[in-house]
Amino acid sequence: MIIFSKKEKAGNQRRIFHKDTVRQAFWRALPIMGSYLFVSMSYGLLMQEAGYRWGWSLLVSMTVYTGAFQFVLITFLSSGASLLTIALTALFMNSRQFFYGLSFVEEFRQMGKRYPYMVHTMTDETYAANCALQMQQEQRAKESDQKMGQNEKKAVPEEDEKNIAKSLENIRKRDEMFWIALFSRISWMLGAVAGGVIGQSIPVELTGIDFCMTALFVTIFVDQWRSAKSHIPALLGLGCGVVLLLLVGPDYFLLPTLILVSGILLLIRGTMNSAVGAASGEEAVEHE
Repeated sequence: MIIFSKKEKAGNQRRIFHKDTVRQAFWRALPIMGSYLFVSMSYGLLMQEAGYRWGWSLLVSMTVYTGAFQFVLITFLSSGASLLTIALTALFMNSRQFFYGLSFVEEFRQMGKRYPYMVHTMTDETYAANCALQMQQEQRAKESDQKMGQNEKKAVPEEDEKNIAKSLENIRKRDEMFWIALFSRISWMLGAVAGGVIGQSIPVELTGIDFCMTALFVTIFVDQWRSAKSHIPALLGLGCGVVLLLLVGPDYFLLPTLILVSGILLLIRGTMNSAVGAASGEEAVEHE
């Protein structure tokens, strides 16, 4: 275990604002920022159309920060839905983040006071960026070990030196994760405010803009279909959604659908995992 002195800790704190770290994080976050900016502008326009000025769009973006649910929230606010309905819908819609976020809990805990912020700003996009950072660090470490093993003339560094180098690399990686999350969130908030201001100041024809939420969910569905080894969750969600839409109507079908799909997936989780494992084994045999 490496114990840093007070001077070293102060240096680590200053490293958060190191220009190279900030620049690298900005370029990594740029694709996220671009997509967030335009989607959140649509959100701000729809909030303005629903009677909520840009300040409300900013407040919701600061506290909720889940794009898909923010669009759903517009409908809830307009229809006067109960707080219980809003809370349960948010829980079920964003429950996936509880699971994939577990892989970064220990990483975020090492970030001190930034830990709550990193948990709050974890999204699908920032998670993907963090995974890319993690894999790149592991690849660099692997290549470094291979080069060290191949070059016998090169002096092997002391164990403490290797540990210090690894610790500093982890610090840089966490700092970059923080800036990626911050840049991404700022872009979403700026887009939401810009959309609200545009909708308030300039007469804008909003017909068709609300389709961006439908497009967002269709994109998520297609991406899940292409990447997942099992299509059961996607088909289950589609089937339950259509059935409950016909039974209870468009105003009330969302929450029952989320509850029903989550319950069924919990019941068949063991069977589904076994099927996925068997399919993965068959693919491995075929590749061999």
